[in-house]
Amino acid sequence: MNAVLWVQGAAEYAAAATGAYEMATRSLELGQADSSWTAATEQEEAHHLLPPAVILDVDETVLDNTPYQARLIEDGERYGAESWAAWVLEARAPAIPGALEFTRSAARAGVTVFYVTNRDAPLEEATRSNLERLGFPLAAETDVILTRGERSDWNSDKSSRRRHVARQYRVLVLVGDDLGDFVAADRADPAERMVLVERYRERWGTRWIVLPNPMYGSWERSLLGFSDVSEEEAQRLKQERLDALRPPPE
Repeated sequence: MNAVLWVQGAAEYAAAATGAYEMATRSLELGQADSSWTAATEQEEAHHLLPPAVILDVDETVLDNTPYQARLIEDGERYGAESWAAWVLEARAPAIPGALEFTRSAARAGVTVFYVTNRDAPLEEATRSNLERLGFPLAAETDVILTRGERSDWNSDKSSRRRHVARQYRVLVLVGDDLGDFVAADRADPAERMVLVERYRERWGTRWIVLPNPMYGSWERSLLGFSDVSEEEAQRLKQERLDALRPPPE
């Protein structure tokens, strides 16, 4: 509940999201000015000849799904595919602070905005409706909403979709709320995830912009061993991970 309330109403969250998109805007400008600049590890050679693009995740990066999270709390339920799909089909998620301004400024500068999401392919039209209602730029000449399962090799690992964009565009900035929005980290354990953070240290805050999401994500699934466990088992596994820095016994 605290995590949902923080995202929904804390000035600190609004400031963090706004600040993240301010960094993204500065990076966009730097990337446009430097033809060698690319944000995608999947980018191939001669990318300086390609037109520019940015890639954003959707959920908790562009669209705010805290109303769905709040409903789960109020109804005493856990996440479920059916309830999630029903929420997405409403197409009423509000925008994350700063997201609309950033994407519009990118589009005005001639940068194509791609939305790479792990929403399932049948939910693409509802996602498009939500984005259109809020005024997010959606290029008419190409498919810029790339969903999970839209093609046979487009699974939950977003690498193949980033590679798809990088073949046609020079990717200037990646924006997301999950490690998988930036680098292949499918089923990496917590220690391996930290290694990836350190490996790409120079990209964070420049080419790669992270928004905070304390509610859910691959960080939580990693703690649980990527298994579907009961609430009780999840609580036990999480408690084992707590570090209270207690002094050693005498």
